[in-house]
Amino acid sequence: MRLALYEPDIPPNAGAMMRLAAVMGVGVDLIEPAGFVLSDRRLRRAGLDYLDTVRLTRHRSWAAFQGARSDGRLVLLTTAAETVYTTFAFRDSDILLVGRETAGVPAKVHAAADARVRVPMVAGLRSLNVALAAAMVLGEALRQTESWPE
Repeated sequence: MRLALYEPDIPPNAGAMMRLAAVMGVGVDLIEPAGFVLSDRRLRRAGLDYLDTVRLTRHRSWAAFQGARSDGRLVLLTTAAETVYTTFAFRDSDILLVGRETAGVPAKVHAAADARVRVPMVAGLRSLNVALAAAMVLGEALRQTESWPE
């Protein structure tokens, strides 16, 4: 299982998701361009020393990510999905994709996803913090696939 960050633009959120991936033992695909450099102090502060242990693969673009992608399903976390993440049947080869904090993902990325899932929320509110949504969905995916780290 992997966590993919599509053009992240808020360093503390990216750092928190990389830290999450490190402690859960999943790799991270960083799809550039990002709105910061990897040495950004806010990213390092959120990720602490865990950033040195994350299995990070950087992709220069969406096309580069698609070209390098494994056979796993691309599962997009989006508020536009009909499927609630707790009812989705995850596989241990899935790639969980989160969009930009400020803009989500463009239509071409939405169309490329093999599945779309959402976190249920109170009506009238826009979205959760992307790092919190990633943690919730990744936790459920690891639970279902019995892939918790040893």
